[in-house]
Parts: sequence; C-alpha cells; structure tokens
Amino acid sequence: MRRRKRQAGKSGSPPAGIKGRIKGAVPGRRNRSGAAVRKGMRKVEQLAIFGGTPVRETPIHYGKQYIDEEDIRAVSEVLRDGDLTCGPMIDAAERKLCEVTGAKYAVLVSNGTAALHLAALAAGFGEGDEVIVSSITFAASANCILYCGAKPVFADIDPETYNIDPKSVERLITPRTKGIVAVDFTGQAVEHKALQDICRKHGLRLIEDAAHAIGTRYGGRAVGSIADMTCFSFHPVKTITSGEGGAVTTNDPKLWARLRRLRAHGITRNREEMVHPTDALWYNEQVELGYNYRMTDIQAALLLSQFKKLDRFAARRREIVKKYDEAFSHMPEIALQREIPESDTVRHLYILRLKPERLTCGRRQFFDALGAENICSQVHYLPVYWHSYYEKLGYEKGLCPNAEKYYEEAMSLPLYYSLTDSDVDCVIRAVRKIVSYYRR
Repeated sequence: MRRRKRQAGKSGSPPAGIKGRIKGAVPGRRNRSGAAVRKGMRKVEQLAIFGGTPVRETPIHYGKQYIDEEDIRAVSEVLRDGDLTCGPMIDAAERKLCEVTGAKYAVLVSNGTAALHLAALAAGFGEGDEVIVSSITFAASANCILYCGAKPVFADIDPETYNIDPKSVERLITPRTKGIVAVDFTGQAVEHKALQDICRKHGLRLIEDAAHAIGTRYGGRAVGSIADMTCFSFHPVKTITSGEGGAVTTNDPKLWARLRRLRAHGITRNREEMVHPTDALWYNEQVELGYNYRMTDIQAALLLSQFKKLDRFAARRREIVKKYDEAFSHMPEIALQREIPESDTVRHLYILRLKPERLTCGRRQFFDALGAENICSQVHYLPVYWHSYYEKLGYEKGLCPNAEKYYEEAMSLPLYYSLTDSDVDCVIRAVRKIVSYYRR
C-alpha cells in the first residue's frame, strides 16, 4: 500500500522552504481550532513556520527604493540630450548636497565605499598607522583603512545606542593612532562632542561614515558639516538613491581639492598643482596615484530628483519608527534603540533587539519565523572582525563584548518610504505573534 506524502505545513511541520532551517524550535501541540497549547494551557496563535496562517500573503522586504515619474524624466533627459559623464549634473548635485548638509564642499563618487577610501587617503592614513573604527558596521568602514595600508582598531559600541562608544575609543588610543572612522549607525548621529574632544586632544582626523544618515542633524547642525570629512552612500536601500553612488563632504578646501583629484586618477588641470605647468588647453598632468571613482551624470540626475523628496522620505520614515516604538515599547521581550537627545534622526534602519532571557527562542528562530509570516528582516551587522578575512589578519572574537552581544540579539525590520500603514501593521502583528508564542 502506497503511503500518502505528508503535506508541508500540517501537523506542526514548517512550510516548504523553511523546514530544516530552524534549530531547537519546538512547536506547541495543536488543538482543533489550530491554536497551540503551551504553558499552563495558554492559547497562542500558531506560527506560520509551524503550519499556521501567515499575517500576510505577499512578502515585505526590509528595504526598497522609491522611484517616481519625476525621477524617470530626470534620467531620460540626460540620456536624450545631456553629457553622460563629467557634465553639469555632477556640479549641480554637489551644490545641492552642500545645501542639504551645510558643508562648504562636496565630491560625488561612484559609491559609498569609494567615498570612504578617498576620505581615508585624504586623511593621510598609511603604513604603520592605526585608525579606530566602529565594530558594528558594514565591512567597508574598516576596509577603507586597510586599503591605505593602515590597521583598523575596533572600538566597542554603546549597548543602548549601538553607536561607537567614545569611552572605548579613548582606551584604544596609542602613539600610532591617526584617526577615527565613526559610523552613524541606523541614521543616528554619533556623539560628536565627545569624539571631537578626543580628536583635538590627540591630534586625530575624524571621518564620519554617514551612509545611513542623510538628513540627520546633530545639535541643530546637519550631518555632513561637522566632521573633518563625512561620507554618504546613495545605494537603493538608503533614504535617497542614485542607483549606486556616494559622496564626501568637507569644510576644508585642501581636503576638497585632493578628494577631487583622487577621484579622477590623480590627474589635475589646475596649473598650481602641476609639476610641469603649461598654458596649453589640452594639457593635464597626473601628480599622484588616484582612481576612477567618478559618478555619471545619469546617476547625478536621479540623485538631484531624489533630493526634492528627501523631506517627504524623512517624514515618512519618522512616522513608521514612531509606530514601531509605540507598538514595542511596552513589550518586555524587546529592547528599543536609545536615541541621544542631540540627534534629530532620519532612521535608515529599525533595529528589533530581543531579550533572550524573556524568550524561549534565539534570534535565528525569530528571524526565520518572521520570514514565514512574509516579513523579510535582515541583520545589521556581523562585527566586522568576525569576518573570515579579518580572522586571517589575526583578529579574534571577544574584542568588543557589547557589539558581540548586540549581534546575537538584533535584526532589522522593514523601513522605507513606500511602506503603507497596512504593511506596518502586518510587521507589528507578526512580531507580537512570535513574541507571544515564544514568551517565557
């Protein structure tokens, strides 16, 4: 007699594509109504990962760009009539970025990693130098230090704000320390006053990695006008996008001139920078080793159009963050990111941090359970020195206890402009549903 195949999703089994991914997850017993019976006969809604009904039928992703007809027209105009590269859109977008940030100078580049690389070069980081960097960040924040031949030294995070901890920075300074790369994680500004005091005391350069923080203000000043150099990213999941793209802002004319030169192969047309100046109109001269990190006018046109919507994008992100905070602030199983009063934040990421002592599941189980409810979360970030490449360089676990504990407990919820109120309600319902199921 042939056995009938068990259908995925029945009898508490995970649905197709999820089964086998959960370690240590034990579904509750099912009663006839489909609810699970757990601890003291407390009824909870069955999770989708164990055969229950998801909170929604279609997935919500953690991040997404918003492109409208105005954006499409702006790009189309360049494609039809304009210079595709090295044209007027670059200058216009740089002027607009200065207007938004309050910086005196801006240099557009091909992506946020290129921005960090050029800033590290312009800061003079090199062989034998140490540069202190946030431990919870995308790898590029530390890689830019390696590109210059210097050594990244990882500072721990504040356990409540998740930004670089100035006290940890102070403890790591040695005679070889040349600068700090401080990341505005999730969009919240770093503690500028404390970091700038440290930089002045020790003669260090401060590079602010503001990839998450376009539109954020610190103490009334826009991010981009405060540090020696500030780096931005315009990747599609960021608040505004140019497809791929980045920028460095500064108030220092010498840094600005070098950033512009490094962006274009180290070549200059400025006679004052040449070793062999001439008045020949065709002449240009490579005076140092640079890179081809230029942004195209196509990208700059999109960025200019997106700048027009920045206030609207920022306001919507703040609305969503407020809804999440109101929903989760009274849940003892969840810890909310603390915001310093100086930071008027445009949030790029919303961090959901679990309190493992109040739940019977780990972060992996919670993450996969959210996915089964069609809420696609993400984890930001693995401590940089945990990457296998950094292991090969000799970095070991245990360097930054707060960062490591944060990583084991955190995930990012969907946050972007086009997320509807109904979408946000689905995210909240899914989190509540999973917390209720795994509550101790």
